[in-house]
Amino acid sequence: MRIVVKIGTSTLAYPTGRLNIRLTETLVKVLSDLKNAGHEIILVSSGAIAVGFGKLLLPSRPTEMSVKQACAAVGQCELMYTYDRLFTVYNHTVAQILLTGADMETPDRRQNFQNTLTRLLEMGALPIINENDTVATDEITSIGDNDTLAAIVTCCIKADLLVLLSDIDGLYTANPHTHPDARLIPLVKEITPEVMSLADGAGSALGTGGMSTKLRAARMVTSSGADMVIANGAHPELLYDIAEGRAVGTRFAAHRQEA
Repeated sequence: MRIVVKIGTSTLAYPTGRLNIRLTETLVKVLSDLKNAGHEIILVSSGAIAVGFGKLLLPSRPTEMSVKQACAAVGQCELMYTYDRLFTVYNHTVAQILLTGADMETPDRRQNFQNTLTRLLEMGALPIINENDTVATDEITSIGDNDTLAAIVTCCIKADLLVLLSDIDGLYTANPHTHPDARLIPLVKEITPEVMSLADGAGSALGTGGMSTKLRAARMVTSSGADMVIANGAHPELLYDIAEGRAVGTRFAAHRQEA
């Protein structure tokens, strides 16, 4: 299969902004193993700003835009250095692609991205994609969150599956943090208004996405004919079961909407 995996900031980094080394190493090992098994893997990785403020020893995630951009510039280097070093251990070559909303909205640039991504996969590379946070700062240039970016990538490259690794096990009947009786929903066949209403708030202090962005991503991806799964990124080994179609987290079933 062609699989897009998105890892969120709150999963990848500690609240200090420093990388969760154990989790990152496990993620890389599992993705390398899935690639060895014949799957094509594309990683959409958040974390540049968080890792940047950690490396710059700032006390917390910045709010001023220019400081965010500076943190992203530093953090993206650290992220790619780490990924390159870890994937090299398993004999896989990584490639970095940084995108903006304008890249996706402009037909020529979108086609160039598709061409590059397709050729990278043909050459056996493992593309690692992030939003270009150093320049994408407004409503025109910014995609806004990597759940949406991952969905766009999935549709562009005609992937079979998108996996959103988050700090939650999946979609629940209510917010599990405030409703102890909330139940995990293992399968969503159709994204109805009732399903959309289950979204509750934004993400963690580090991340920018919440359940609403994930549901919008699911609507986009399933309409293009791919499955999407929300699973807990604290356990990257779950990717083995997800790739084999086993029940993990919440799976949104693919369908094609009638024109």
